[in-house]
Amino acid sequence: MAHGHKSNEKVVFVGDSRVKKGESWQTPPDYTAFPGKSEAFIPNFLLKEWMVGCVVLVGFLAWVIAEPPPLGYPADPTNAAFIPMPDWYFLFLYQFLKYPYVSQEYVLLGTMAIPGIMFGALLLAPFLDTGKERRFYRRPIASSLMMLSLVACIYLTVVSWDHYQDMLEKNGQTPEHHLRAERAEEAINAGKPRPNPLKKAAAIIEPEDPAMETYQSQCMGCHATDLNGGAGPALLGVGNKLSQEEIAGIITNGSENKMMPGFGESLSSDDIDKLALWLTKQTQ
Repeated sequence: MAHGHKSNEKVVFVGDSRVKKGESWQTPPDYTAFPGKSEAFIPNFLLKEWMVGCVVLVGFLAWVIAEPPPLGYPADPTNAAFIPMPDWYFLFLYQFLKYPYVSQEYVLLGTMAIPGIMFGALLLAPFLDTGKERRFYRRPIASSLMMLSLVACIYLTVVSWDHYQDMLEKNGQTPEHHLRAERAEEAINAGKPRPNPLKKAAAIIEPEDPAMETYQSQCMGCHATDLNGGAGPALLGVGNKLSQEEIAGIITNGSENKMMPGFGESLSSDDIDKLALWLTKQTQ
């Protein structure tokens, strides 16, 4: 420091060689020490986002391994009774596309325009919402849009799943992956090999059987020549599920879901009995 007693004398501070520089890590000051400043996006904030993303990804992978997705039978475009369902995280969009104003002639609006606006707004959110406030109740617009989107996704998912359950109950159907699991369990308990869904049993075709003429004239158009189904469900394995009397009742009166009409007036009881007996032989 310069010597002297004058009040306007310039004071100069110089380094003291007796103070050694520490070799340990010097902790930088916290960002709160700089009013008006925020944390740097790169690399500080981005690194935190990556770490959170890794934790979520590992948790999702563990969930998928613990609860694998259900596997149905191989895709069959001729199975008219099949109810298509997407994975659970797409159920809200699946239900959304059922509404008339985003389907049919407005399908481009529902499949491209509205999802594009939603995902585009999500990508542009950091540039559109540049406020420094972090309390959600002081950000009414962003918080309201977030809550509205969350509630809409949950509502559409629940409605879609309820509709699927109602369709199964109305048609008297059991989901394919349930049937597959039940048949595999029955085969294992009986000491038999697990059934292979890729290998279909061949229909028992007996040209001399009198029921064949009735089947070709009345049934083949919907159930196909090989009984694998078409406009109607497949008949292979029907002998494992229904008795001759039950099959005859369906042929006479039609199915409960009205998808198959009754043939009680167009076929004689003798023809129906012969056809029902032949169908009981179609086992898997």
